[in-house]
Amino acid sequence: MRDLIYRQRKDLVLTIVVREYTKTNNPVSSGHIASGYRLDLSPATIRHILAELEDQGLLTHPHTSAGRVPTQDGYRYYVDNLMKEIQILEDEKLRINREYEQGVRDLEEAVEKTSQVISDLTHYTSIISVDGRSDKMFCRGTSYIVSYPESQDLNTIRNILAALEQKQQLLDLINRDLEHKITIYIGHEIACSHIEGCSLAVSSYSSSKGPGGRIAVLGPTRMDYPKVVSALDYCSKLMSEILS
Repeated sequence: MRDLIYRQRKDLVLTIVVREYTKTNNPVSSGHIASGYRLDLSPATIRHILAELEDQGLLTHPHTSAGRVPTQDGYRYYVDNLMKEIQILEDEKLRINREYEQGVRDLEEAVEKTSQVISDLTHYTSIISVDGRSDKMFCRGTSYIVSYPESQDLNTIRNILAALEQKQQLLDLINRDLEHKITIYIGHEIACSHIEGCSLAVSSYSSSKGPGGRIAVLGPTRMDYPKVVSALDYCSKLMSEILS
């Protein structure tokens, strides 16, 4: 029982670090956790938990800071075990639905509209493919790439934009067989050297009148995973309804 409680505390501390780092892009210290959250844990206990999470490879710390940041393994553990899907807010649903009120004339218009909606909603880059069109990829929100603090290196920006422009490697990636309703690739899991510092979330849409395809969101590893997952889930279902 004590081991279970301690593991739950470790999971909670890791969740806090992921959420805080996602919001601020600043390393998260034990003092910040102790003062900002009522965990009924002493600062010494929090420091001990942070050290253990670092020993497990789930956190690391920049040499100039006492705070911790998630590693790629830390994000993977969070996504697989700790992330709770959030619901799209009602005003966001209304805003999305208004985009489709005038109807869509064809698949291409539906894809264009959905690509813009997802990018506006998540503030990341959206990518949509259409089955059977190996050279077609709809992309919106590339301007967000330069706003990520972790992407300020010009070579990083160039590499990401090059991957988006070349298309085929990204299309091969998002068109892989999906293991889950929404599959998330983190960092090196993407297996594309140009964008290994990013994360990619992929879902699918279907159509009874023609081809379906994939909807993806590309962003930094410090991605707001719950928001991205909920946006993809809602928009994938909505697009499938529109095309049926």
